[in-house]
Amino acid sequence: MTPATPEVPGASENGAASVSGRALPGREGDGDPCADLLGRISAADEEAFERLFREYGAVMLAAIVRIVRDRSLGEEILQDCFTEIWRRASSFEASRGSGRGWVITLCRRRAIDRVRAVQSQRDRDWTQGVGQLSVVAEPAEDTAVARDEALRTVTALRELGEPHASIIALAYFQDMSHAQISQQMEVPLGTVKSRIRDGMTKLRTMLEGGR
Repeated sequence: MTPATPEVPGASENGAASVSGRALPGREGDGDPCADLLGRISAADEEAFERLFREYGAVMLAAIVRIVRDRSLGEEILQDCFTEIWRRASSFEASRGSGRGWVITLCRRRAIDRVRAVQSQRDRDWTQGVGQLSVVAEPAEDTAVARDEALRTVTALRELGEPHASIIALAYFQDMSHAQISQQMEVPLGTVKSRIRDGMTKLRTMLEGGR
């Protein structure tokens, strides 16, 4: 079982670490104190685990927040990182780099994975929304004109691109509220509304220009 981690150390919203009154850990003195801690953690030393969190947590959180640009999400990822460190500390090899570099690289990889996962979900939402558009846009009368209009709309929406297209697809073709879109896309509610408004204006212009 992974030991409980202490409270997350301070870090500013833009990712700057707050380690007041002392130099950043792992940069002072001889040797590699972070590597020493990792060695102890690999032997299930909980005191070393807590010390790693206290001394390096702020630096690690800063590295994560610089990538994800969100403090709350960064703290969540940091917890995941420490869980992974507890389980994988034995895989650290001092001959291949410093302990500090190892934990920071782990944090960056975790953050990048999360960003990619969020983007992948957005891509799936976009694909699903466009697929529903083809169905919704076609009326009961299965005419060639109706199919052509649906195709033109789908094509225009694809050409519109991000950041407008996926939000429009969610709003109009998955019947999601602005608040639901804001939560799913992880953007402010005001941004959702403005992107829908601006996107629909551009979409209308594109469709009218293609007549």
